[in-house]
This record gives sequence, structure tokens and C-alpha cells, in this order.
Amino acid sequence: DSATAQRLALTAYLEGFELIEASLDAVDADLRTRIEAEMMAYRTKLASGEPAEDAERQLGAIVGLLEQAQTRLEGDGLGAGALFTSSLLILFREGLEAILVLAAIIAFLVKSERRDSLPWVHLGWGLALVAGAATWFVATYVVAISGASREMTEALSALCAAGVLLYVGIWLHSNANSRAWQSFLRDRVGGALNRRTLWALASVSFLAVYRELFEIVLFYQALWAQTGDAGGGPLLAGMGTAVGLLALVGWAVFRYGLRLPIGQFFKVTSVVLAALAVIFVGQGVSALQEAGAVGVNAVAFVRVPALGIFPTAQTLAAQIAAALLVAGSFVWASRQRIASTESADAR
Repeated sequence: DSATAQRLALTAYLEGFELIEASLDAVDADLRTRIEAEMMAYRTKLASGEPAEDAERQLGAIVGLLEQAQTRLEGDGLGAGALFTSSLLILFREGLEAILVLAAIIAFLVKSERRDSLPWVHLGWGLALVAGAATWFVATYVVAISGASREMTEALSALCAAGVLLYVGIWLHSNANSRAWQSFLRDRVGGALNRRTLWALASVSFLAVYRELFEIVLFYQALWAQTGDAGGGPLLAGMGTAVGLLALVGWAVFRYGLRLPIGQFFKVTSVVLAALAVIFVGQGVSALQEAGAVGVNAVAFVRVPALGIFPTAQTLAAQIAAALLVAGSFVWASRQRIASTESADAR
């Protein structure tokens, strides 16, 4: 019964393994990566109609790996050092992308003397915090959020954030010299920046923060359940350290970004936002794969989750397409900017 086997294999991953990934990462990250890859490969074998014997051998290998994971995690729970490290890495890893987005956008508005637009950005991340708190309350006291729902939420928010980041990055690149920017401020800032662009900034601020909070809430729930109240000290210490590191990163991006000349600042910011968009695309497609909404075809390639790089044909193709879109849009924007500058010089 291939269909039932696929459904159970997906449920085993989403509801049985994924929520202990953060804990296993703290004690054996390589084992966690192997289990995740083998479970995806097992689902691929089931979906492709390979002989049952091959799927059974794959299943046997997975069970052996899960037993190793159980051995690594059993006992009185994670030690204080492993718990601190796990807690720190969860928040720092998930929050870094959001901090980079927010710091770049805020620096952009300050650099362009549009501090009056900062409330839109603050509104976005403020609403994300409220939504994150609501997610924690619902997941703790109301209903259990399923693994599929979790992955679909992460995937859709990542892909939406990627789309908005692409728009903002291309828009910044098209105004990446001082003359074009001064002209834009003089002629259009009262219209475009206060309408479509401000909504885009608020949207990306919300999406960048909420997509990370959604995952952080659920990971910490699983971590707390495994350690209990006795592990509260190291867990909170890890969270506090991660918050401090994230604040330092945000401060550095903001402080040193403001020192750049306006044209160079816009170019750097547009590249950073576009790169984050490509990362989000890879992470979004990977989340769709984990939810079982997109197929998985493994390829021989490196795995760098922080950059959205996963060794599957689907994620790599999506990132290549996004990168080509960015490159083409930047070339087009540069030509439009040059043509506009030459036209202004002629007048």
C-alpha cells in the first residue's frame, strides 16, 4: 500500500523526528543530517514505485539511525552545556536573517532621510511579535500545530518574503547613484515611497520576523519538553546570549552601513536583500519538500541550510532561477539608470 506508506513516512518525519532535530543537533549534528536525508530518500523510493525490498532495506537503515539518536538523547536529558548551545543556536540561527533584513531596511530609511517611514517597519515586526506570541499560546494551550501546517506556514512565509525582498532590492538597485536618488526624492518620494514601497517594507518586516518566530516557538517547546523545568537556566541563558549576539549584528550592519556613500550603500543593501531572497527561496522549497508538497530528487551537492542550499534538484533549480531573475533585473535596472542619467545630462 504505497500511498499509506508514504503518508506514514511523512507523518513519522514531521511529528516524530523533526521536533527533536534541534536537541539532536546539539549532541550530534551529523547524525541529524543523515537521518533527515535518509527519511527523505525513503519517501522518494516509496513515491517512485521501486521494489518493496529496496524500501524495506532503506527503512531498516533509518530504524538503525533512529536507535542511535535515541541512545544519544536518552537519560536525564541534555546536559547544561548542550542545552545552552542548542538554545543559543536555535535563536541565533533563526533570527540572523530577520535581523539582517530589519537592519538593512532601517539603515536605508535613515540614510535616505526618511525617518518618518520607520513606523511602518516597526509596525511590521511589532505585529510579527504579537503573531508569534499568539502562535505560542495556541500551540501550548489550544491545539497542537501539525508538522505539515508548520512546514507549509514556513514555506509560504519564506517564499512571500523572498518576493518582497526581490522587489525592494531591485527598486534600491535602480536608484543606486546619488543623482538618481536625489531626483527620486524630489519627484516621487511623496507618492511611491508612501504607498507601494512602504507597504512592501512593512510586509517584509513582518514576514522576515514571523517566519523565524513561528519556527523558534515550536523548537523551544520541544526543547523545554525534553529538558523540563530543571533545564530552564541554561535554556534561558542560551536565549539571552543569542539575543545579545543578534543585537550586536544588527548594530554593526546599521552603524557601518550608514558610513557608506549613498550610491555604494544602495548597491550593497540591494545585493544583501537579493541574496536573502535567494536564500529564502531555497528554504521555502525545502520546507515544501518536508511537508510532502514537492518531490525530492537528491543530487550530489553540498548542504548549507543557512544559505538555503540543499542537495536536491528542486531546491537548487529554484535558487538558480531566483539568482538569474536577480541578475537579469539588476542588469535591466542598471541600463535604465544609465539611460536616465544620460538623458538628464543631455538636457
